[in-house]
Amino acid sequence: MMQAKARHLSSKTHENPQLRLIDVGKTYKSHTQTVTALGPVTMDILAREFVVLFGPSGCGKSSLLNLIAGFEAPSSGTILLDGEIVKRPGQDRLMMFQEHALFPWLNVLDNVMYGLRNQRGLSRRARREAALFYIRLVHLEQFEKASIHELSGGMKHRIALARALAPDPRILLVDEPFPALDALTREKLYIELQEIFARGHMTIVCVSHDAREAACLGDRVVIFSPRPGKILSEIKIDLPRPRDIHDPEVGRYAAEISSRMSRA
Repeated sequence: MMQAKARHLSSKTHENPQLRLIDVGKTYKSHTQTVTALGPVTMDILAREFVVLFGPSGCGKSSLLNLIAGFEAPSSGTILLDGEIVKRPGQDRLMMFQEHALFPWLNVLDNVMYGLRNQRGLSRRARREAALFYIRLVHLEQFEKASIHELSGGMKHRIALARALAPDPRILLVDEPFPALDALTREKLYIELQEIFARGHMTIVCVSHDAREAACLGDRVVIFSPRPGKILSEIKIDLPRPRDIHDPEVGRYAAEISSRMSRA
């Protein structure tokens, strides 16, 4: 059944990719050794696709995310965004980090407005209205004046998500979406992230080492081997959204993802 569903989605592969990674690798050199963090990786990502990079710690997933963001330059290969070489960070690609990285001296509204600081031509009033829109989108409109220390862990991650969404990026990069949160909070955030994705026009590239999380969130799961940068295979997930992480269909896809990883 999964193979049939994968064929059903294959009709999208003729589309021009928004992101194109061509033999992208990353190494770090010291006086004594060269460490390979990633590579070489070749991959296309379509516009408005939710792609999950899945694999164990140390396989190069986060390194690849940083290269797409432009935080670092690849040691080899090329990253193209709509045919243009990615050379530096940009407002078209924004990162949501593992840690929420909110400013404790700013309240909720000012934290989200901070994400709009580089938006040219926006008055303070316009930035405030945009920030309030995204705070409502993550269902925290009653906390706009709250201090960060007054929020729960899940609420902090929702505000971090609102801040990343506020500049309206074309590509949202998510490194380990919701670590160290309790299961119930994570499940609520999975639903919210899917709902935001479904109503928007952005591409999401997400790093995960949890097979159920990957199957729950992704349109496509790219499976990395433990060896840095080697892609084993990929699975296309043809399930309606929002998906419940406890859905048996999600569990079946998760089992297939884990099975492919175990054969590495």
